[in-house]
Amino acid sequence: MTTSSHVRPGSEPTKRSLSPARQRIVELLQQLNFGRVENLVVRGGEPVLDPTPVVIREYKFASENGPHPESGRPDCRLKNQVADLMSLLDDIGDGTITVLSVKHGLPFHAELPG
Repeated sequence: MTTSSHVRPGSEPTKRSLSPARQRIVELLQQLNFGRVENLVVRGGEPVLDPTPVVIREYKFASENGPHPESGRPDCRLKNQVADLMSLLDDIGDGTITVLSVKHGLPFHAELPG
């Protein structure tokens, strides 16, 4: 994970090492587990969650549909997919992620305008 001004310096990549806004997006993805977030605004590399972006939950028949097990933990080590999302937020700076797909509580792919 690249070091950015949005991760506390000298800390290992954990949920607590992220800024509050980035912690909230990780928690939102963990709660969603499967689905997508639409039109996520990014300002200064930070996800804007007020107002809450459109969240579309994917329901899987005969499967687990609740939150990801890590969603109840106050801290956890960040998976590579989350680190990649944090790098993408840094790269975007100011803009919008049109669609952020979520699988198993992790960012899976992002669609960006133009």
